[in-house]
Amino acid sequence: MIRQINNQQNEIAEVIERHAVQDGVYESAIPSLFIIRASQVTQPVYRIYKPCFCFIAQGYKDILLAQERYEYGPADYLISSMNLPVIGHVIKASPDEPYLSLKLEFTQNQILEVLNEGNIQIVPQESTKRAMFVGEIELSMLDAIVRLARLLDKPNDIPFLAPFYTKEILYRLLQGQYGITLAQIAMEGSSTYRIREAIDQIINNVDKPLRIDELAETANMGTSTFHRHFKEVTAMSPLQFQKQLRLQEARRLLMFELTDAADVAFRVGYESASQFSREYSRMFGYPPREDIKRLRESYDQRVQS
Repeated sequence: MIRQINNQQNEIAEVIERHAVQDGVYESAIPSLFIIRASQVTQPVYRIYKPCFCFIAQGYKDILLAQERYEYGPADYLISSMNLPVIGHVIKASPDEPYLSLKLEFTQNQILEVLNEGNIQIVPQESTKRAMFVGEIELSMLDAIVRLARLLDKPNDIPFLAPFYTKEILYRLLQGQYGITLAQIAMEGSSTYRIREAIDQIINNVDKPLRIDELAETANMGTSTFHRHFKEVTAMSPLQFQKQLRLQEARRLLMFELTDAADVAFRVGYESASQFSREYSRMFGYPPREDIKRLRESYDQRVQS
């Protein structure tokens, strides 16, 4: 079995290398499937993870959610069951053995569809669990990943077969050790489902003042209960969550829209430019102007190489 797993991991790695000849994140021809390559250890990358399944064929990666660290490699998979602000860091990669991975994004409706079609009985739960977890890859799951990856070499088969293989991966995940936790995002009435709705509300109104009473009402919870469940799911308070979203969006705007820090601060909801600069420096390690200059220089070096 170990040899079979190794062979399948090697096959997936070869497919990724064929379709990602240079370092970067690439949206593949398969809907919601991304392929990632890195030929060296990377600097921390800040981004919002949508609900997704992540599998590494070669190399290792760290994901930081608030103060919690998730390290995983070819023997594991990582799930983010909700929109979460994270810091990603490839910790093992080289030109000879680059980091190679797949990320398959999914939706609440896809989970619900698999639950219904697969006749998987899950009871909505009042308890909540962390929306990010690392599980041990199983052979049945790896079989489905291999079949999905092979479609990259057979683009004519993608429209018909990709939905089936995607469903199979989700089906295997729902039958695995974290299946109940994953299913709760689609179970209307569960505490996890209600926290997901509150998270969506924060994301859709990131530049607006945070009103805990409204969020608690959205989740149909008392304020203290909402705080407790929100932190259990995201590893941070609603205010910390919003702050990470705002600062990541501000960094994106500064990087790609060539605007000044004060303007960006107000666009993402800060009332004080000086407070924005302090919190930006605390999160990214540099003041806005210096940070963006550093990022652009690094980007130009990668492009030229």
